Amino acid sequence: MPTSRTGRPPVQRAPRRPPAPRPPRDNPVARLYGRARRAWDRPLTAYYLILGGSLLITVLGLVMVYSASQITALQLSLPGSYFFRKQFLAAVLGGLLMLAASRMPSKLHRALAYPILLGSVFLMILVQVPGIGVAVNGNQNWISVGGPFQLQPSEFGKLALVLWGADLLARKQDKRLLTQWKHMLVPLVPVAFMLLGLIMLGGDMGTAIILTAILFGLLWLAGAPTRLFGGVLAIALTLGVILIRTSPNRMARLACLGATEPGPGDSCWQAVHGIYALASGGLFGSGLGASVEKWGQLPEAHTDFIFAITGEELGLAGTLSVLALFAALGYAGIRVAGRTEDPFVRYAAGGVTTWITAQAVINIGAVLGLLPIAGVPLPLFSYGGSALLPTMFAIGLLIAFAREDPAARTALAMRQPRFGRKRAAVRGSAVRGPRKWNTMRRRASARSSGER
Repeated sequence: MPTSRTGRPPVQRAPRRPPAPRPPRDNPVARLYGRARRAWDRPLTAYYLILGGSLLITVLGLVMVYSASQITALQLSLPGSYFFRKQFLAAVLGGLLMLAASRMPSKLHRALAYPILLGSVFLMILVQVPGIGVAVNGNQNWISVGGPFQLQPSEFGKLALVLWGADLLARKQDKRLLTQWKHMLVPLVPVAFMLLGLIMLGGDMGTAIILTAILFGLLWLAGAPTRLFGGVLAIALTLGVILIRTSPNRMARLACLGATEPGPGDSCWQAVHGIYALASGGLFGSGLGASVEKWGQLPEAHTDFIFAITGEELGLAGTLSVLALFAALGYAGIRVAGRTEDPFVRYAAGGVTTWITAQAVINIGAVLGLLPIAGVPLPLFSYGGSALLPTMFAIGLLIAFAREDPAARTALAMRQPRFGRKRAAVRGSAVRGPRKWNTMRRRASARSSGER
């Protein structure tokens, strides 16, 4: 045995361990994507998207209505804030309707279906009575309710068709009658055609298109066969072509698709100046209130073409923000409709989502020159109290449906309140602890639910 110089045996050294592999570097993009996906999948995502998105659209719409309507009001010898004050009043009333609808149970929503339908039909009949109905821009779809306020009953017809159609299809599904084509079509399609006829008596084809989109949305959600769905679509397209070909005004609007010049007799004046407004905005716009087109060049600047003024004053960034808000609202509505087991909630949420999405697409498509000018406002954004009130009530429906989801209901019940109450002793007693709130948090584990 070999020894060292000191006479001691050499020290046996342990073999070296291979170096531990370094942990892979955390990819910040992957980490951000994972966090966004987890947040997107939370039970309250749809609830917050609907509530926050609708409020942001409404507030931004108020700002743009004030900016776009000042010149028009001054030209009519009115105060510059005239249209803004009316829209603000409608937004306050609509907010109360939205709050009330968001707190109603589904049974009460279903109970309101028939009264809203009958009331809408009655008001649309009154529109055609001489001395009661009021014509605006050639369309007789308004009723004067006193002073400067007017009511457009056809806007409430959209809400009526959504609620009544959803209740009808839900009851038939409970009885397993939707497998028969006659139960799927009757009386849904005849009642929808009756509403369309009353609307078309006043010449408002834009609102009729939105109502048709709601009808097809309900049929699609009900699982209509392809042949049945295609047959109803063919009938609607045939009627639409006849109504367009028999109206010189509608044919002129159709001829302005893709126009870059006003054309003979300035027939495409509005469509072209809408493009001019968007083109002059650039990336970030000319500044809030600095629009040129609203100085009498662009008709209906604060109503149907408010998106063009938004593009001119806020630029591409502003228009993309509006599009993103509508996309988030549409996604949230589809999510609510897809995750529920209640047939009424599915049909009503799908109908409301179809209504708002189709109307936004038609309005923005017309401003961009991709679709004919249909004369429909941008939901929650354009000026018009008659359009804002039923739309905000419909948003309240979506909020109520999002809250009724079992996972969302549990998450809302377990939320920790932001502020606790502390009471100081008045007669020499110690300061008490935070108030115990009556929530499920006290009986839950210490692990956070992650829902905010």
